Amino acid sequence: MITRVKRTYNLAPATVRRVRELAEEYAVAPSQDAVIELAIDELDRRLRDAREGDAWAAAAADPAFATESAELETAYGPADTETWPR
Repeated sequence: MITRVKRTYNLAPATVRRVRELAEEYAVAPSQDAVIELAIDELDRRLRDAREGDAWAAAAADPAFATESAELETAYGPADTETWPR
């Protein structure tokens, strides 16, 4: 059973209208609460993706990471060709 917590937020009337429209007119979710949950999940995913992208960009600029990646490719490359699809 999913536990729910009742919260009250002060939102702009336009935001409330859009949430209602998304639930009722566009049926993006079965309820207004579900619309909010989808929006928060999407925002969280975008922020995590941005942080991960930043981490990969930093790694790409790190000579130690590049060296370690090359060493791993040399060590495991032959095994990958045996197991990964062409």
